[in-house]
Amino acid sequence: MKKTALYDCHLQLNAKMIDFAGFSMPVQYEGVNVEHNNVKNNVGVFDVSHMGEFYIHGDEAEVFLQSVLSNDVSILKIGQAQYNCLPNDNGGIVDDMILYKFEADRYMLVVNASNIEKDLNFLNSKNNYNVQIIDVSNDYSLISVQGPDSIKVLNPLFNIDLKEIKYYHFRYIDGVIISNTGYTGCGGFEIYCKNEKAKDLWTKIFNNGKKYNIKAIGLAARDTLRLEMGFCLYGNDINDDTSPIEAGLSWITKLNKKFTSSELFKMQKINGVTKKLVGFKMIEKAIPRNGYNIFSKQKKVIGIVTSGTMSPSMNIGIGLGYVKIENSSVETEIFIEIRNKFKKAIIVTTPFK
Repeated sequence: MKKTALYDCHLQLNAKMIDFAGFSMPVQYEGVNVEHNNVKNNVGVFDVSHMGEFYIHGDEAEVFLQSVLSNDVSILKIGQAQYNCLPNDNGGIVDDMILYKFEADRYMLVVNASNIEKDLNFLNSKNNYNVQIIDVSNDYSLISVQGPDSIKVLNPLFNIDLKEIKYYHFRYIDGVIISNTGYTGCGGFEIYCKNEKAKDLWTKIFNNGKKYNIKAIGLAARDTLRLEMGFCLYGNDINDDTSPIEAGLSWITKLNKKFTSSELFKMQKINGVTKKLVGFKMIEKAIPRNGYNIFSKQKKVIGIVTSGTMSPSMNIGIGLGYVKIENSSVETEIFIEIRNKFKKAIIVTTPFK
């Protein structure tokens, strides 16, 4: 298994380590509920250095990215980031990712760890432009500092007031990229730095954060935080066989331009889709899990759970799943089959409340 530059830091904190996308990663330190609620109420630090980074450089960088990404790259200004989908030729999703614009001809794509090789191969297969695609994943560490006190912890470390960095904007300072992004819904910053700087930065963050009850946060709490927000997880809620329209990602699927599968998505927007990703919460005490069947009131199979957990904030079972479009309305009563028993749930809007 690969190790991030912060591997020793996790061992010192007695983290429970697991294999995740070929990396030895911390799944939890003190426990999911403690870590989840600390991010919600104070501040937490994640090592997400397993994520992949690609430089996209060249005169035709924007034209190339417009042809492969679902969002409208042309509206990006230097110093802005943008959430995106990389659609495949069949209307599915190769990956979801964040695009950063450094210069008119210089961008960076941040991709999911499990998809680094797949994404690189797909992008190279579509590169008929004057563009270089450079995989720099092994050179960079990524530390995510999330929660309401994150700005207080980080501000003394950089020669800038981080309040100046708006949501989905970033700055390049002292050899690091500080980005107002994150997948927790709690506010915060993601910091990209060269591997050799990671341990020193990690230590400084924790020293600064002691007065704010800072904690290291594992992948398990990262998952419960993103699920409470209703954010998609690649491999669960979106994959090569799900369309962004079905997944509720129409807002990043801009049909004012041509890109891979854009004609198919146009037809889906006009004619509608047969299934839809919905959020639901359990009425009965039960925990939904990926792969559980979803049933209608008449006990007919109408879909499948893609993500599920016991919500640390609400102490009820919550989940995401695909259901038939005719069963997808908010407040529709559904049933989740758990160990051969039907447990009642209701479709709700996300973020979960």
